[in-house]
Formats: sequence, structure tokens, C-alpha cells
Amino acid sequence: QVQLVESGGGLVQAGGSLRLSCAASARTTFSINMGWFRQAPGKEREFVAAISRRDFYINYTDSVKGRFTISRDNAKNTVYLQMNSLKPEDTAVYYCAADTSRTSSASLYSRDYNYWGQGTQVTVSS
Repeated sequence: QVQLVESGGGLVQAGGSLRLSCAASARTTFSINMGWFRQAPGKEREFVAAISRRDFYINYTDSVKGRFTISRDNAKNTVYLQMNSLKPEDTAVYYCAADTSRTSSASLYSRDYNYWGQGTQVTVSS
């Protein structure tokens, strides 16, 4: 069982930055594939970024490449999503997810993740 708790969301102006955190209850996040997804009002949940166990693979959706960075602090069992140059279209609830089933995967698909956090709201004003 893995419990995930996101934090760091908020209201920011376009062009600003936020850092989301996802604290995991697992013994270590280093051995777990982790991902970030987001869901805007009236839209499907979409992939944002993912990092495989032992950091072998990292994936980003095209719209955030060069602006967002996924990373982890193993000592704190925490995964981060650094978001820079934020745009109004980044407004959404952001969810952290854990995939404990696959050996090493930075999956783009929500169905591959078996644990989810409660989400944190990110609002970017124009």
C-alpha cells in the first residue's frame, strides 16, 4: 500500500513558477515508478510527466517540455514537479501517481498507475 499526498499548488500569474511535491508513504520512492497527471474542468485526465524507478526513464508531454521538470528526493520519499513559465492552459488539478507493478517504466497512461494522491489545484491567471 502506498499513500501519496500532494502539496504546493496555488494561484500564480502567467509566466510564474510553482513546485509541486508528492510525499509517499512507501519505504522509498526510488524503487517506484512515479507520474504526474492533471485534469482541467470538463476535460479528461492527461499525462504530464513520469519518472521510472531508479530514474532510468523520464517522459514529458509535449506541451510542458522545457518548462516542467520531474525529480525526486529519495531521502524524503518525495517526488517533485517544478513548473516554470506557467500558462493559463496549465490550470488544472494535478495528481501524483505511483506504479508499483512494472519493473522500470515512465508510463504515459493513467491505467498503468495503481496508487493516486488526492490532487492539488494549480490556477494560472492571465
